[in-house]
Amino acid sequence: MTEQTPGPASGSFSAKEPEAVCSKPARDLVAATERLLAGGARQLDAASLRYALLDLHELWLNTKAAEIGITPVSGFSIVATGGLGRGELVPHSDLDLMLLHDGMPTELVGRIAEQLWYPLWDANIRIDHSVRTVAEALAVADADIAAGLAMLEARHIAGDADLSALVIDGARRHWRTTIASRFDELIDHTRARWERSGQIAHRAEPDLKCGRGGLRDVQLLNALAIAQLADGYPSSSLASPTGTLGDAHLALLDVRTELHRIAGRGRDLLQAQYADEIAAALRIGDRFDLARLLSDAARTVSYYVDSGLRTAANALPRRGFAALRRPLRRPLDEGVVEYAGEVILARDARPARDPGLILRVAAASATTGLPIAASTLSRLAATAPELRAPWPRPALNDLLVLLGAGPAAVGTIEALDRTGLWGRLFPEWGAVRDLPPRDIVHVWTVDRHLTETVAQASALTTRVSRPDLLLLGALLHDIGKGRGGDHSVIGAELAAQIGARLGLWPSDIDILVKLVRHHLLLVRTATRRDLDDPRTIESVVDALGPDPVLLDLLHALVEADSLATGPGVWGEWKAALIGDLVRRCRLVMAGEPLPHPDPIDPQHLSLAARGGVHVELVPGDGPHIYQVTLVAPDRRGLLSKAAGVLALNSLRVHSASVNSHHGSAINTFVVSPHFGAPPAANLLRQQLILALDGDLDVLAALERRDHDGAPGSHRPGEPAAAVPVIAAPAPPRVLWFDGSAPGELVVQIRAADRPGLLARLTAVFERDGVDIAWAKVTTLGAAVVDVFGIVVPALTGGTADPAAVRGELEHDLYAVLPTPPPAEPVERAG
Repeated sequence: MTEQTPGPASGSFSAKEPEAVCSKPARDLVAATERLLAGGARQLDAASLRYALLDLHELWLNTKAAEIGITPVSGFSIVATGGLGRGELVPHSDLDLMLLHDGMPTELVGRIAEQLWYPLWDANIRIDHSVRTVAEALAVADADIAAGLAMLEARHIAGDADLSALVIDGARRHWRTTIASRFDELIDHTRARWERSGQIAHRAEPDLKCGRGGLRDVQLLNALAIAQLADGYPSSSLASPTGTLGDAHLALLDVRTELHRIAGRGRDLLQAQYADEIAAALRIGDRFDLARLLSDAARTVSYYVDSGLRTAANALPRRGFAALRRPLRRPLDEGVVEYAGEVILARDARPARDPGLILRVAAASATTGLPIAASTLSRLAATAPELRAPWPRPALNDLLVLLGAGPAAVGTIEALDRTGLWGRLFPEWGAVRDLPPRDIVHVWTVDRHLTETVAQASALTTRVSRPDLLLLGALLHDIGKGRGGDHSVIGAELAAQIGARLGLWPSDIDILVKLVRHHLLLVRTATRRDLDDPRTIESVVDALGPDPVLLDLLHALVEADSLATGPGVWGEWKAALIGDLVRRCRLVMAGEPLPHPDPIDPQHLSLAARGGVHVELVPGDGPHIYQVTLVAPDRRGLLSKAAGVLALNSLRVHSASVNSHHGSAINTFVVSPHFGAPPAANLLRQQLILALDGDLDVLAALERRDHDGAPGSHRPGEPAAAVPVIAAPAPPRVLWFDGSAPGELVVQIRAADRPGLLARLTAVFERDGVDIAWAKVTTLGAAVVDVFGIVVPALTGGTADPAAVRGELEHDLYAVLPTPPPAEPVERAG
């Protein structure tokens, strides 16, 4: 943008060029530049070319300044901003120049300006110019944030260095003192630029300068460093898997340099027609290799900008009452807390001795929507050990919580990946990282497409009985790309390898492998073959086997994959075709077996024989995992009170088996503390007895705790934990099966998990006069699949309408589930 002050300083040039002005030196500058850019001078790489151009233009400006009398004692100086000021001059860049004067007479200022500008204009050199006093320059920097940002990188070129220093130092000092009041304006200015120019990493023709992750963002980081709110170039320990922020900056500069050289004009939009030639000039391969380089560079810069803006916001002085309050440290998980709007490590966390800490931090970030602090990522990258295969169950559960968190998971995985932590968890990720798509319908790089598919799949988890395998299948369905060959076949082999490392059961690994191997089967069959031909259906059933669970998983994965590919890929026509294919295949396949209760441990039968209330708490299969067994005389309301007591003590239920035997209820829960150690078994027993006697209303206590904003109880003197908020949870579903005797029903509930959900669900049955004969509770990451065998007395005597009873129960169950019921009719099975 041309910056000019009104009046003779910038507008008094005569219509006719003065004879005293010699323009030949400027033409010599053009000729020398052309020789540098000529084909025979290709021995200069991009960086050397920038240095040569910088020296050439500085030499011309210094020579011209001496010729027209701009000397160290003249009261004039030449200051450069833009690429010349930063020392990053690329071919065909504008020259951003400011002629400073110390209140000189208007006629003299005009004559000096004419002698400086006219030769450049005459040689068709593009310049953004202004003529100002120090006060005028600082006033412009204060009034226009874009001009103020440019002034931060100004550099003295010729003339009075003290005069230049007044502007350069004054602009930086003013920036530091006013940043608190201008920070919101800076954020709005940056976001508006991103909105106009898009993301470099995911644009077919990216804007290297103004796009998100581009050169303007590197300059933004420099501005934050000048304001003493962030580091200039952060520590190299916070590096992308392929390079540092400095490497990313240099890569963007090199590409822009070659774009200018090859296009023969000043361009910042990298058009596809130049991509192959630029890649060849940089000796990195073809246009796909160039796209991958730019994706890595832009996403690295974007990560640092996001982190830098958060650091800057937290470093700004607070006003009013906020200045008197210190940010609270709120526990989120074992060794993980929230502080100042970021997820950080607790003071007593020991990353070097806690391999699962990375995933606990990631799960806390995704479920709360809070970003992970850069210092935390740096510490984890430097000290956290690798998880040994097979992963412990809590680590797998935290991974599933992360994947089930919806769109928030995308940013969390991106932060882990830019700091090398995601590649440590999934070494196979390197082949798809920043890999550009080969099909124009894809709008994301392959790795980003995988995480976007996970985000879409998280909204479909209640449509399937195995939400954990759906999320893992979404994460891995294209993992075989970038290796040559059929990516479905290669991906299936990698899925088997990854599934074993995660500690999945062999039967689950088999399903995961088939999900990846056949993730294109349904869409290709439905859109390319005749669905009325029985051989078409037989081919699908033969490929999948008689497994309706796998069929449902593939159905959901196809939808998530299509939605994450690009706009218009998933529509009513495609959905109808695939839905018809799935319906036909299901008719051919064998039905799913009905849910059934788990067997009772003989040791627990002996406890039941003693009578009274017993609570047993023993260590489980891994760290922070415990098994709680509650044995008490069976009565309506027991299960909801037992689940409520666990929830009040911040014990998350991963699975549960509920049974009864000769008048005794035997309930076994696999739990983990929200943070810290679990309460003593005697305390749980005392609270359960109080709840059974009516002296402790556990449901009311849960409501009060939720109202106070904490998902778990907290110890005296400690702040309450932050409430996990899972973005866009899948809509809950209630499925019904007929039991084996009159009045018996089996109900399966699929929903997003939340603290105290089991207590609230069981309380619904108990309030509606329903007896719970048995139950199997399963938490799979952020989703629950709970099955209850219930007895409805009104149905046993045949005096009530089964449809009306189910409808009333459904209404009451949906009322306590995390989201409203789906718009379509409730699914029924069996």
